[in-house]
Amino acid sequence: MEKHPFGGTGVEVPVLGQGTWRMEDDDRASAIRALRAGLDLGMTHVDTAELYGHGKVEETLVSEAIAGRRDEVFLVSKVMPSNATYAGTLAACERSLKRLRTDRLDCYLLHWPGPHPLEDTVRAFEKLVKDGKIRSWGVSNFGVEELEEALALAGPGRIACNQVLYHLEERAIEHGVLPWCEAHGVAVVGYSPFGSGNFPRPDSRGGKVLGAIARAHGVSPYQVALRFLVRRPSLFAIPKASREAHLRDNAAAASLKLSSEELARLDAAFPLGLEPAELPVT
Repeated sequence: MEKHPFGGTGVEVPVLGQGTWRMEDDDRASAIRALRAGLDLGMTHVDTAELYGHGKVEETLVSEAIAGRRDEVFLVSKVMPSNATYAGTLAACERSLKRLRTDRLDCYLLHWPGPHPLEDTVRAFEKLVKDGKIRSWGVSNFGVEELEEALALAGPGRIACNQVLYHLEERAIEHGVLPWCEAHGVAVVGYSPFGSGNFPRPDSRGGKVLGAIARAHGVSPYQVALRFLVRRPSLFAIPKASREAHLRDNAAAASLKLSSEELARLDAAFPLGLEPAELPVT
């Protein structure tokens, strides 16, 4: 599995990881098998959050999937904004560690900008790093303005990543967020890379281009989409798969090679559109 440096962490992380949003609604045994198969195939970046299933995903799915294999995994979780006071962040991290049955997280994120002072959340993150509870920290769903605030508070090299909505039909981050992150050494992790039900229809303009490129390589349109979304060294993606067949299809995208001409065709087929006033979130 191809790996890239993950922000300023000094750690190389697979470009394709495994998301777990809404996995609590899936068949538990199938989901655990898929997560474990992902680890076998090198998709060792596993992303979760205290929000997912109100802790159920951490406790009953991810913890079981990584049992006995913790050292292989780049494990990420998130604190809810409503919990992100200084004391609340420390307590939320301890709860996640307990549910995940581990003594540390590789990266801990603020799930989205919230009501509590960011200064307090960052101070808690740095305390957790100092105490060995987390190895790095980052943010999620942050626009350029929020990223500037975090940088001013933490200083250069402290923000490991920004996890954002990113798929072929939603490329808003490329206006400002992606250039900002690349300029400041912050990894960009795209969630919902298949659009959560908004994947291009085969008969749409973009879908036709996607299908033609997929047929030329003998792969699925989903694999082409994933490869496009991690086409730059700063980009990572965390598709969710609760079935092993789906997981293997995702993993195979990492070895797909798209030409510069094919990337240009996809770029033209899925235009950025106007820059939104706010970063889209799902």
